[in-house]
Amino acid sequence: MSWQPTIEAADEPRRPRVQQTPTELKEIIAAERTGRPFVVWRAGEGEQRLLLLDQKHWRVTIGRDPAADVALPWDAEVSRTHALLEQVGRGWTLVDDGLSRNGSFVNGTRVIGRQRLRDKDRLVFGATPVTYREASGGITQTASAIDSPAAIPLSPMQRKVLIALCRPVHASASATPATNRKIAEEVYLTVDAVKAHLRVLFERYGLSQLPQNEKRARLVAAALAAGALAPRDF
Repeated sequence: MSWQPTIEAADEPRRPRVQQTPTELKEIIAAERTGRPFVVWRAGEGEQRLLLLDQKHWRVTIGRDPAADVALPWDAEVSRTHALLEQVGRGWTLVDDGLSRNGSFVNGTRVIGRQRLRDKDRLVFGATPVTYREASGGITQTASAIDSPAAIPLSPMQRKVLIALCRPVHASASATPATNRKIAEEVYLTVDAVKAHLRVLFERYGLSQLPQNEKRARLVAAALAAGALAPRDF
């Protein structure tokens, strides 16, 4: 990678954080399980979009043009043809050779020319952030765990807690996981005991390192996507 001058984004756009739905988390987990890199972003109305990068997409166009691979037609700050993602060897690079009017940024720094991407890099085009995810030996820890749900040892009470947590989402994909209090009422435990069981479940599913507000939805998505719970459990 050639040397580039560092240009900081003075006013990098910030969007309100949108909580991922269990359905969106399932989509992320499915992408992780392919072992291929991908990019993920949110459209103008807030819905999640995801594109797997492979031999068919060795060059990915980004822009306001609806025909672009990563099409951002709602963002007036994005040029019609804004930037490119190109595969170089086993990795991917972001290319902006003056294509865009307002520039392309990686982790807050403007890209002049070409920059190699790394896992979880935050790309910004106009007012739209896009996250790059790298293939990690094919499968992340979470995805690996859900490939063999029967191999995850759970006590009878841990299983009951997991079922109670997932129950609202099993009934409706747009619902949120059950609260600790609701779980406690269903399985006849104290709230503190429920929290203790959830900590074990987070660890068993490889979710302990995630931010607290993501763990519950991710656990539900992992359990339901893997078929770890049968319909009769609900």
